[in-house]
Amino acid sequence: MTAEKGSARQNAPLYTPEQRKRRDDTRWTIVQGLLAPLQFLVFLVSLVLVVNYLINGTGLEAAALSVVIKTAVLLTIMVTGAIWEKVVFGQYLFAPAFFWEDVVSFGVIALHVGYVLCWFAGYGTPQQQMWIALAAYTSYVVNAAQFLLKLQAARRDEPSDSRTMNMQGALK
Repeated sequence: MTAEKGSARQNAPLYTPEQRKRRDDTRWTIVQGLLAPLQFLVFLVSLVLVVNYLINGTGLEAAALSVVIKTAVLLTIMVTGAIWEKVVFGQYLFAPAFFWEDVVSFGVIALHVGYVLCWFAGYGTPQQQMWIALAAYTSYVVNAAQFLLKLQAARRDEPSDSRTMNMQGALK
């Protein structure tokens, strides 16, 4: 691939006009918009509980339950995100626009599910399990940053007249 082709791909808009319309028209965009901050809130609470357990040795049950809840929310947002991707891009996962985000998402899921399996089966000490949770949370932060960068790119790609209309609609 030439540098010119690679540069053109990086400068290509994230959505075609048809994809943007499907994105704006589907309820799954709203679902993702609600689940993402919910997941982040669950993550923050759980992170505090996990770190508290690792530092103080207290609150194991609350920390463990919070990681299980975080995993359930993660799986929910992954399934609904795959549906959103199907509606917008015509395929459930690995659409070119979100390929690397999906790849990293699978690593995030593997670590979260790995924690739940260890917790459920009693593999490892509670401290070891919590370190798995922290690894899962670190990968989640990387993945969340990927999606925030995509959101920023999508906003940058929006035609200025549609951004103005969206802002006016949001003010009503």
